[in-house]
Amino acid sequence: MTTAEGLAGPTRDTAPADHLSAGRARRRRADNLRGWLYCSPFLVAFLLFLIWPTVYGLWMSFTGTSLAGTNTGFVGLANWKEALRDPEVWSSLGNTAWFTILSTIPLVLVAMLLAVLVNIGLPGQWFWRLSFFLPFLLASTVVSQFWNWMYNPQLGLINTFLGWFGITGPAWLQDPSTAMISVVITTVWWTVGFNFLLYLAALQNIPDQLYEAASLDGAGGWRKFLSITLPQLAPTTVLVLVLQLLASLKVFDQIYQMTSGGPGGSTRSILVYIYEAGFTGYRLGYASAISYIFFFLILIVSIAYMVISSRRSVKA
Repeated sequence: MTTAEGLAGPTRDTAPADHLSAGRARRRRADNLRGWLYCSPFLVAFLLFLIWPTVYGLWMSFTGTSLAGTNTGFVGLANWKEALRDPEVWSSLGNTAWFTILSTIPLVLVAMLLAVLVNIGLPGQWFWRLSFFLPFLLASTVVSQFWNWMYNPQLGLINTFLGWFGITGPAWLQDPSTAMISVVITTVWWTVGFNFLLYLAALQNIPDQLYEAASLDGAGGWRKFLSITLPQLAPTTVLVLVLQLLASLKVFDQIYQMTSGGPGGSTRSILVYIYEAGFTGYRLGYASAISYIFFFLILIVSIAYMVISSRRSVKA
């Protein structure tokens, strides 16, 4: 009797607990299902417009797929080998790297300078903020057309202005020696506003107590900038630098609309060459192979940056 009661006791105690645990499990499953349902629109779009094109593009790089609908069979590594031996690929990569160097440095320094000037309290700050950021809101076609008119050798404002001082301006976009720098100037004018806002937000988050303490120690404006402002802006500078490098490496719009990669291929970026190979030369498989070579190069650079950054953070 005692044994029976002893055995029956735990059964009465554990039954409610088992019921509660089953109820929690059902609620958890229902919450998980509800969460997946909420995420499903994004997941469907993610699979359709990112994962599937990525996988399909990689498959295309191993085929002879053409817009003409011919030679769509498997060709193995032929496209990859041809791309690695193609001098136009390396020339376009060189142009992309040169554009990245020319544009990244001023887009960091000019943005920082503009933010510092606004932050020190220039009169009419709303006007300066609007003026510096407004070009960033314009479409690339508008910016490109505007600067095409500015660079016009006969009627453009730039050469007209130079003519007032007796200087004969060049054919900015038709001369290989000036075409790339012309596109860089356009890019800096167009996109510096975004970096300017990032720097301005970082400057406004620097505690005033740091500057007050420096003033008590007799530090001047330049010393405050070097010892307080620049170190405090270091994280923002790293962010701006990374974002700008990625944006510059992917340059396409303004080059295609202003020079179409000319003159003589002097401004042709790798994305412009990929476009030409795929949609002008009708070789989608070959263009896909070049795209993935470029992707792997960017991936290597990104991994190297992450390794260097992690080592610096560990040392710090």
